[in-house]
Amino acid sequence: MEEISITVRIADRQYKLTIEKDEEEVFRRATKLLSEKLMEYAQNYAFKDKQDLLALVALQYTTSSLKFEEQLSFNDSELVLKLNEIDNVLNKNISAF
Repeated sequence: MEEISITVRIADRQYKLTIEKDEEEVFRRATKLLSEKLMEYAQNYAFKDKQDLLALVALQYTTSSLKFEEQLSFNDSELVLKLNEIDNVLNKNISAF
């Protein structure tokens, strides 16, 4: 894979990153979304500095990520149950032949 260097701006600071070339679009979209959320929080909450806003955004995204992981885990469990049911039905029908 080819690595590239990019610079992103988050909370008025620039960060130089080395990433895989095929991940650039994801990093750019993430940076844009993060900036939008920071502005949204700045308009809706009192804050002392950008660190407060970053903490709130990090909390929001971490919470969302955990909920998503729980949902995936639940879906995986449900899928395994359904596949076992299908397997049992197929085994019964195969045995009937």
